[in-house]
Amino acid sequence: MRRSLDCRFVLGDFQGRRTLQLLYVYAQVRRSLDCRFVLRDFQWRHTLQQLSTVNCQLSTAINEYAQQPELPSVWQNALSAVIEQIPATIRNQVSAIALDGTSSTVMLCDTQGIPVCEPILYNDGRGAAVTERLRAIAPANHTVLSATSSLAKLLWWQEGGLEAHPTTQFSLCGTGILPVIEKLYFLHQADWLAFLLHGKLGISDYHNALKLGFDVDTLCYPDWLIEGIAGAATPELPEVVAPGTPVGEIKVELGDRFGFPRHCTVYAGTTDSIAAFLASGVNSPGEAVTSLGSTLAVKLLSHTRVDDSRYGIYSHRFSNIFSPPFEGGAGGDLWLVGGASNTGGAVLRHFFTDAELDNYSTQIDPEQESLLDYYPLLKNGDRFPINDPNLPPKLEPRPTDSVEFLHGLLESIARIEARGYQLLQELGATPLTKVYTAGGGAKNAVWSAIRHRYLKVPVETPVHTAAAYGSALLAKQGSESILDIRF
Repeated sequence: MRRSLDCRFVLGDFQGRRTLQLLYVYAQVRRSLDCRFVLRDFQWRHTLQQLSTVNCQLSTAINEYAQQPELPSVWQNALSAVIEQIPATIRNQVSAIALDGTSSTVMLCDTQGIPVCEPILYNDGRGAAVTERLRAIAPANHTVLSATSSLAKLLWWQEGGLEAHPTTQFSLCGTGILPVIEKLYFLHQADWLAFLLHGKLGISDYHNALKLGFDVDTLCYPDWLIEGIAGAATPELPEVVAPGTPVGEIKVELGDRFGFPRHCTVYAGTTDSIAAFLASGVNSPGEAVTSLGSTLAVKLLSHTRVDDSRYGIYSHRFSNIFSPPFEGGAGGDLWLVGGASNTGGAVLRHFFTDAELDNYSTQIDPEQESLLDYYPLLKNGDRFPINDPNLPPKLEPRPTDSVEFLHGLLESIARIEARGYQLLQELGATPLTKVYTAGGGAKNAVWSAIRHRYLKVPVETPVHTAAAYGSALLAKQGSESILDIRF
């Protein structure tokens, strides 16, 4: 299966305020790698609305279901390629960098930060094999009680023991057997990529660490987690800081290689869906962002925290990142409540090309309900709003008319989205008032109209739909300690 890397950066300002400039770089490998850069220069006497755009296309043939020990090299090469595409005259002014990665894409590294086995991707359900142990460790209905959680993957690695020899570590890790190495670090994808830049191994953010079991109320690992994973095969868990926290200046050798200034600082990042949320410009509890990319993810800004593993619902801490970004005096504890489904654009692209999607969509009446009732998945298993690793796809009956088939798929994904928001509100989240759409699905006006019919609230496309922009805001906030996302 062929995946591509698209990298771009745009330099602009925040409506001409001062001379602070924003530079963001968007890079995605297998739907899971984002890199962000912020440029600021207080010496310039003018503001730039847009400097330039650079596109970098990298492709690699990867079997999505095979062992993938080469992925770290792909990610590392992609990161270097992104940076190299930035003109030297821009690189020497970059002052802040933040990265986001796909939630629950995890890896094991040695003390030098070298991966010792293949990463496990966000939607990999092999954790189902350790369900009983997971339930014995974690509290009822906890976020980690999912076959795809970071903790489930850690337990899956642990179950193999330490019988392996380092020279065969990749093949043995693929069977759930940990290699014999004195000390291992458990990292999320964004943690490892940031390490490549700042050189401090074992630093994460509390957005990525949520599905590992990190307690975002007390801001520490709970006793049940530490005790539950204790043993000879326990890797070092990452130190967790708030997103946007300065971690360290870029490594000297990288600064020299790429021409970054000595003060260029790497900041703790976030997950891809939260980055998309930040990009949207949401400014009031009750507003939400649906990310329609390869998968479907929803995030609702709420006064109330909601966590329920039965439905794959979890809450990210949001109140301490931005101060004060919201209208109407909203303050105090705020949460991003939501979940992520395996349905989405990957299913659509399995059946249709981009040109076909554009063409067929224009032939659909969004006000006419489709009678086809699907649950669009490419393989067994979903996470939200049904948390069942064995849930089978439902893609029958398939009509001969491609327009009718697409209509059924779009309508069915809209139903899943609506059911997700309905569950959030039934469980106590702030009532939904508006939905912004991020990701590639935001471009489909017919799909937006169908979703509006189900959601019964305004469905809008924000000015900035790329997660890239949200991570740029996060890096900007880290470099200034102030972020105003009302623009």
